Amino acid sequence: MRGGRATTSSAIGVREYRDGDEAEVLRLLTTTLGGGPAGQRPAEFFRWKHVANPFGPSLMLVAETEGRVIGLRAFMRWRFRAGDRLIQAVRAVDTATHPDHQGKGVFTMLTGQALERLRGGVDFVFNTPNERSLPGYLKMGWQIVGKVPVSVRVRRPLRLIRRRRSVRSGTESMDQRPPVDAPTASEVLERSDLIALVLSEAETEPWRLVTPRDDTYMRWRYAAPPLLGYHAILRERDGHPQGLAIFRVRRRGALWESTVSELIVRRGDERVARRLLREVVHAAPVDHVTCSLPAGSVAARAARRCGFLPAPEGMTFVVNTLRPDVGPPPTDLASWALSLGDLEVF
Repeated sequence: MRGGRATTSSAIGVREYRDGDEAEVLRLLTTTLGGGPAGQRPAEFFRWKHVANPFGPSLMLVAETEGRVIGLRAFMRWRFRAGDRLIQAVRAVDTATHPDHQGKGVFTMLTGQALERLRGGVDFVFNTPNERSLPGYLKMGWQIVGKVPVSVRVRRPLRLIRRRRSVRSGTESMDQRPPVDAPTASEVLERSDLIALVLSEAETEPWRLVTPRDDTYMRWRYAAPPLLGYHAILRERDGHPQGLAIFRVRRRGALWESTVSELIVRRGDERVARRLLREVVHAAPVDHVTCSLPAGSVAARAARRCGFLPAPEGMTFVVNTLRPDVGPPPTDLASWALSLGDLEVF
């Protein structure tokens, strides 16, 4: 990526990320954020996320002092559709300040300069900050849209209770990843003709903000990423596709969880949505299954009828609007039709 002209404040310079920064940035991310949701941060994962994105390469700024990178601010390109309008967005993702330089305003400096570069070409910034980082975002102009609801179905209630007790007592054991009785997303998405049919016949949300899903996006998002390990279930009848579910198995503390990233069915076909959810539930011997599906959708109704119940806490969803005439208004939760695939932290 082309580097920008550096600016300085208290001997700290800010410039655009360059390809030669990769190794140093990966070390910084590992030092400050650990291995992340994928458990590690190889270069291939970083490039998939920030370079190969079909919506465009991320805007990344680094802070440096004495020739050493001590801060990173990354905004991942995203796109939404509302009816026939395409809306340009970015998602605030990897944020890191080296422990030796925290408290010096590095986050504020990087964020402020990034927003200035994004204005004019991006409609809004969105992300799902944790409670620790939320106050910093609010001070810089982000607005809380609301809590995106998450639903849970307990798969093994007795085991879940035992594990929670073992966590409290400090005696929990780290068992192996459970087997998954479903093909990989990469295998399923190779059937591009059937996937194209599923997407073309899918339930639509014409008056809400949705990610435009096509073959290129689906392959990048679920077939290409290293480490995340997505699986998929494609339902067919007489050679015609009826629906698609994409999920992954991951550790959640001492528990194992299946996370439904996408549930795509034909307009009004709740029966197929329920079948797909039941197949996901039984695809792996996990402790529980989670999903987040657009309110009022066929998929959301199917989840309720399959025993998914609202979790006590949803995901805090925030937006910083960079263009005033964006519609539907991104600061209104009712404007959104989101899946976990749009919001997963990776």
